[in-house]
Amino acid sequence: MHDLAPLCALGGSDPQVDTVADVTLTENPGLALASVAARLGQEDACRAHLSDLLDGQVPEPGKTVLRDPEASFWMGPDQWMVGAPIATHEDLARHLKSRFGATAAITDQTDAWVCFDMRGDGIEDVIRLCANIDIDRMQTGDAQRTVIHYMGVYVLRRDPSNWLRILGPRSSAKSLHHALVTAMHAAL
Repeated sequence: MHDLAPLCALGGSDPQVDTVADVTLTENPGLALASVAARLGQEDACRAHLSDLLDGQVPEPGKTVLRDPEASFWMGPDQWMVGAPIATHEDLARHLKSRFGATAAITDQTDAWVCFDMRGDGIEDVIRLCANIDIDRMQTGDAQRTVIHYMGVYVLRRDPSNWLRILGPRSSAKSLHHALVTAMHAAL
């Protein structure tokens, strides 16, 4: 048997943490992700399953449902991303497939995305430099798809309000990290 060790998206065995002034950027490898896409003709049934999972809520366009342990955000018409701690939900996609049955196409997304948590006073100044979103109007529970340094990303406003979660393609993790840290140095 091979002695394999998991690596974080930036290549280290431990998550990378960068701090500039009062803002901290932390690589978060502890998130299990799965996409949920309603099958044609099953949209209402899929929504009902998602609502049951999220205690009666379904994320609408530009929104996220921040719930523990599962959370979700809207990705497109009848499409959502569901996330949960990987320590307790390593098999999130399998769990969702059994819950949703034939009403949705469920795809494991855990290793397809890199997750960065940006926290602290001044995160708005950083995001203004690298993303074309109105960060000042974003409230807790808002989700925006945007581009940072030519990479499609999702920016989620978490709770407390000085916490952003940024999800980008894992294959571009180092480029996204570089863009965020460069913006931190420039803004703060």
